[in-house]
Amino acid sequence: MRSDRVMLCVCLLALIAAPAAADWTHWRGPDQNGISAETGLIDSWTIDGENQLWRADFIGRSTPVVLGDRVCANGRVGDDSTKQEVVACWNADTGEKLWEDRFNVYNTTVPFNRVGWASLGADSETGQIYAHGVAGQLNAYEAASGKLVWSRFLAEEFGRMSGYGGRTQTPIVHGDLVIMTSVFIGWGKHAAPRSRFFAFDKRTGDVVWISTPGNSMVADMNTQSVPVIAEAGGRTLVIGGGADGRIYAMDVQTGEHVWTFHLSKRGINASVVVEGDTLYVSHSEENLDEAVMGRVVALDITGKGDVTATAEKWRVDEITAGFPSPVVKDGMLYIVDNSGNLRALDKTNGQEKWSFSLGTVGKGSPVFADGKIYATETNGHLVIVKPGADGATKLDKDEVTMPGGRYAEVYGSVAISDGRIFFTSENGIFALGKKKAAASAKASKKGPTMQVPAGPALVVPAETVAKPGQATAFMLRSVSQAGALDKSKAKAEWSLEGLQGKIKGGKFTPDPKMPFQAGHVVAKIGDRTVKSRVRVISDMPWEIDFNDMDEKFTPPSWISAKGKFEVRDLDGEKVLAQLIRPRGLPRSFTYMGPSDWTNYTMEADVRGSVKGRRKSDVGLIAGGYTLNLMGSHQRVQIRSWEAERRMAQHTDFAWDMETWYTMKLRVENDGKTAKVLGKIWKRDGTEPADWTFTVEDALPIKGGSPGLIGFVPGIENYYDNIKVYPNE
Repeated sequence: MRSDRVMLCVCLLALIAAPAAADWTHWRGPDQNGISAETGLIDSWTIDGENQLWRADFIGRSTPVVLGDRVCANGRVGDDSTKQEVVACWNADTGEKLWEDRFNVYNTTVPFNRVGWASLGADSETGQIYAHGVAGQLNAYEAASGKLVWSRFLAEEFGRMSGYGGRTQTPIVHGDLVIMTSVFIGWGKHAAPRSRFFAFDKRTGDVVWISTPGNSMVADMNTQSVPVIAEAGGRTLVIGGGADGRIYAMDVQTGEHVWTFHLSKRGINASVVVEGDTLYVSHSEENLDEAVMGRVVALDITGKGDVTATAEKWRVDEITAGFPSPVVKDGMLYIVDNSGNLRALDKTNGQEKWSFSLGTVGKGSPVFADGKIYATETNGHLVIVKPGADGATKLDKDEVTMPGGRYAEVYGSVAISDGRIFFTSENGIFALGKKKAAASAKASKKGPTMQVPAGPALVVPAETVAKPGQATAFMLRSVSQAGALDKSKAKAEWSLEGLQGKIKGGKFTPDPKMPFQAGHVVAKIGDRTVKSRVRVISDMPWEIDFNDMDEKFTPPSWISAKGKFEVRDLDGEKVLAQLIRPRGLPRSFTYMGPSDWTNYTMEADVRGSVKGRRKSDVGLIAGGYTLNLMGSHQRVQIRSWEAERRMAQHTDFAWDMETWYTMKLRVENDGKTAKVLGKIWKRDGTEPADWTFTVEDALPIKGGSPGLIGFVPGIENYYDNIKVYPNE
């Protein structure tokens, strides 16, 4: 993202507006609680028959959003070399597809059948929708036209991680912020793997704040808990589960940590639901204090600090509800467990009143509307249930199947808008409702009002990339308690921390003689000090040989490098070593530059290692593509998507471990196709005149950061003489 367009100013945050009556802007509805105020909804339907308004071809596993006459969802599309992620919008009345955007999945181990995991976020004020892809793309679209408003690639910019499981977090919109969480391994103080919460400006994509509310090692590299907004103690909180088994609450305006509750030994996947000052949440992993799996808890959300010992109101053990999020309605807490049972608990004490079987696998979250519960079951089912004090009555249960007869997977929940019920499946997106009798569309109650401190609060952008010798402007973000523009004309004392250059009036000009830096732009306003994280990265060409760097040094501006790569003395010369991982997967990568670079060449000297049967892999990344030397297989592979090999090709290549080779990777991209070229030769030999390995991609990746990648199973890799330069 460009930051030089940001002018120094003091900005006003608008109070959050109530969603439009018919809009379903969040995967759990406009109030983020799985409840719709609509009445007159259907009790039953049949496939291609009664109360099915339309069906459109689509492969989805998420919950749709509805903005006006648009229903939108994300999913997957294509096969073999055309596999991609897709965001699409349809006319909510007719099912006519209005637009779609297909984009590549790359530099991830997520398999194709888990693409399109996260649901969309939506904003009634701007008419925009927000999509978080499995590989870390965060895109903002105009729902009306499909125009891409802004895009961030979170993996290359901030170190957002994606695990093989594919669990991907849904973005939410509050006021003028788009908020999401994931596990990030970035740079500087963000180099350790932690659950972090990011808030972006919904109109520009600029980073407003970043919060790392806990300092605990993550237990899972992929979780899917989605934050919610709640009022407590006179302030508005964003509350979400972490990959370290904790529930975190932060101030929604600043990301400031408010409280923590330690719930589970592993990551949290379900989202919380809040009613009044009580929060309800569940998990299905091992409990902290008892050797049993699963727990449902009710928590007081008004505390501060570590509230693990004080916030719990009640608990019920051995209910394993790891993925579905609960609903609170009319004194009952409705929850779907992992085995597909809908269970009703007294919200005041957790006493179970009844249980009703929806099927065998519970992943989707229930929705309460019109006195009924609409619940999906993974094995193709949508179930409509009438809950009562002592039990539940099944009104309808239909199964969506694939052309071959097996069930079609259904992972998302339903969305409700103007009497219609929308849901996605492996075999289409469906719209259900009465054909001629319109339901009542009651307006949602107004969402939480922002409570924010008076005076300047943050420096925006909170993280950005600058260029040597070029000025980058920062602004102070400010709101008064009344929501009016702060007229105090507060002046900041600007300074630099860990950066070389000039700072004046919020404009930072990095030292033109320093191609790479990382540090902070600091603003002091009265007794408050706020910082922006800045990486300084030179334009191409680069040449890095590590000779002038100290041992154990890691380039500070590289993403996900600290603790994985460091300078070493090897045979009397300074080189970069890829380190043995003490825990976790032995596969590591680092990104070194901007995420939008294209049409460039990268080369480096590389050396693999061998120990017994263990052999390392070593590779380069450029423009979204990877050239990889595979030790155990004795081959060379060009790929973009490790889990799927979408356009990958490999060639047998016998190479000597613990011998220096030179690798060169070139990407030629004209926007219609990409040609990926590679060559490898012994460092003390002669470079081949022709490219040895060539792959054409008919669905080209738009661009990507240069980087290094390797597999080190108890042994190390080495790199030297890295060069990055524009294609001739």
